[in-house]
Amino acid sequence: MRQTDFWYRLEQVFGATYAGSVASDQNLSQLGGLTIREALAHGVATITVWRAVCAAYPERVPAKLR
Repeated sequence: MRQTDFWYRLEQVFGATYAGSVASDQNLSQLGGLTIREALAHGVATITVWRAVCAAYPERVPAKLR
């Protein structure tokens, strides 16, 4: 998954403003306690990060974006 696709999906799920906050402020246990931005900066594959988002927010991520 390209980073542009990742950010598009994140914005679709959380909205343009809140997506940035989630990416910077929420530590995800599925990413070893890293935030989304930290995980991407550490070279974690975007698909892995996206799957962590889906696992952390199953009620927010619609099936079409999984």
